[in-house]
Amino acid sequence: MPADAFDDPPAPDAPPSRSAWSKPRALYEDKHLLVLFKPHELLSVPGRGEHKRDSLAWRAQQYWRNALIVHRLDMSTSGLLVMARSPQVHRLLSIAFAQRQVHKRYTAVVAGQLAGQLATPPSSPGDGNAAEPGWGLIDKPLALDWERRPLHIVDEVQGKPSQTRWRVLPAPPGAPHYPIAHTRLDLEPITGRTHQLRVHLQSIGHPILGDPLYAQGAALNAAPRLLLHARELGFEHPISGKPMFFESPAEF
Repeated sequence: MPADAFDDPPAPDAPPSRSAWSKPRALYEDKHLLVLFKPHELLSVPGRGEHKRDSLAWRAQQYWRNALIVHRLDMSTSGLLVMARSPQVHRLLSIAFAQRQVHKRYTAVVAGQLAGQLATPPSSPGDGNAAEPGWGLIDKPLALDWERRPLHIVDEVQGKPSQTRWRVLPAPPGAPHYPIAHTRLDLEPITGRTHQLRVHLQSIGHPILGDPLYAQGAALNAAPRLLLHARELGFEHPISGKPMFFESPAEF
């Protein structure tokens, strides 16, 4: 599980009292698992030190004492997370993520005009439908930039294989206006490297608007937050076997 909860700007100096925030929004709950919405600028799990305790996991455990984190989103990313409610379910969900059996889809707004294209055929069975018409594929290995931690970079020699599917989306009615040329994208991470979507898009010259780590100048200043949202989450229920699908549209 990538430790990207610690990779963005620091959290507030102290965890707020319960009166300062509301109960995490649950799209689904049963005795086995929870599907929760994580706001942007909230850690997925507690950071190092008492002053970084506030997080979605910490807040969830104030209401669901047995909630266990299974995967993470970057602090600046909003969207859907699933949490287990027992060690058994945690193990089964973790296996599903490791075996790429979980559907994840993101919405992003990137700098510049990015034209759609046909994707490169998948390089392995786990790559899913990477060659589906309308989808492109970014296939670049990623590694931690040790001299500029927590930044990650494309590293053709020591990087881990990393693939991201993308396609262009039309702007929905009433979408916010941004002061520079931009493109709305559907994103599917085939692999799950730290900062993968952010680094891949920066590497092709289209950083995500408002990205405090990988955008600069106009692209950084064009939006008040990182315009990256985990919109869809789908998986097989680890106990019942029932197909589960959840969607939370982006607020941008």
